[in-house]
Amino acid sequence: MSEKMRIISADDHVNPMPTIYAERVPEAWKERMPRVERRGENEVLVFEGTERPFTQLEGSAGVPSKDVQMLAKTKETGRRGGWDPKARLEDMDFDGVDAQVLFGSGAGGGVAIRTLDRDMQMVMMRAYNDWLAEFTSVSPSRLIGVAELPIWDLDWAIEEAQRSAKAGLRGVLIPAVPAYQESPEGDLSYLDPHYERLWAALADMDLAVHFHLGTKPVSRGIDKNLMVAISVNKTVMCEPIATFIFSGALQRHPNLKLVSVESGIGWMAFLVPWMDHVYERHRYHTQSELTEPPSFYFHRQVFGTFIDDVVGVRNRDIIGVENIMWSSDYPHVNSSWPSSREYIERHFSDVPLDERRKMVGENVARLYGI
Repeated sequence: MSEKMRIISADDHVNPMPTIYAERVPEAWKERMPRVERRGENEVLVFEGTERPFTQLEGSAGVPSKDVQMLAKTKETGRRGGWDPKARLEDMDFDGVDAQVLFGSGAGGGVAIRTLDRDMQMVMMRAYNDWLAEFTSVSPSRLIGVAELPIWDLDWAIEEAQRSAKAGLRGVLIPAVPAYQESPEGDLSYLDPHYERLWAALADMDLAVHFHLGTKPVSRGIDKNLMVAISVNKTVMCEPIATFIFSGALQRHPNLKLVSVESGIGWMAFLVPWMDHVYERHRYHTQSELTEPPSFYFHRQVFGTFIDDVVGVRNRDIIGVENIMWSSDYPHVNSSWPSSREYIERHFSDVPLDERRKMVGENVARLYGI
């Protein structure tokens, strides 16, 4: 591998302490914020009348498979880089990674906390975005943060996108499927013109829209089996990509970028030509507004990240070399850390150097202006 090759991971995570919320929300909300309490030898997360243990999977990068455990005794179990930017930079240096794009672990903030009280969820998102901006400010050229937005309130979403961009965050995260918010009133599909002003605003701000891991499996209860959920939640990302393309959103906003995060890329080799087939076969009787085939918009505006996907790399000519971005998923259990260079060599050993450079760094740098 060339020593001069720039390596930028397009998908990594932060695991902030639950206390970040009470430290940052307005006084009226503080008592309702998550807290950590001890139960014997273990710590638990207390929130909204429930208790739950902490998972060790979110900080198990580098742990041998046979030694991986589901539960952690304390929140601080695992890689400190999840919440300590200095420790993170040290781990990045050890792994030979120049920069990382950072996501939380859920649509309520970095500790994967959800509530059906949407006013409170909005307040928590804002607190998380503030924390993330502080985290990335330690090294803005190496730590690239992505803000979370509440799609159920467009005024607030646009305002928060603007505020987060000013604070230094470089993109926005929304659910791949709106129903994932588990709204009692039900969210509108992204096909709906309701969202048009949000797409326009994000395009004007040059903030890419990110979808992380799709949504839950369709069959009720299947998501309770972790291995089933992880195996099938990748291809669900076909829905938002096809939605944005066939709705005409990408045609109307040529500067709007979409990023499919942590969902692999192999399935894109099927989706892209298949969408073109659907378009040619059904464009007239459906009165499609598209003036170009779907692959045109995909190659211009859609990106996909992968951790381990040799099939996708082999089909890069179909997906698009400039649409593919490697990622390490640090500090999660599926991470390539501390062997990211070995992962890259395994995926790209027979790939021309100019193409390899794009997929392991240049595409990410161009998308986020690094």
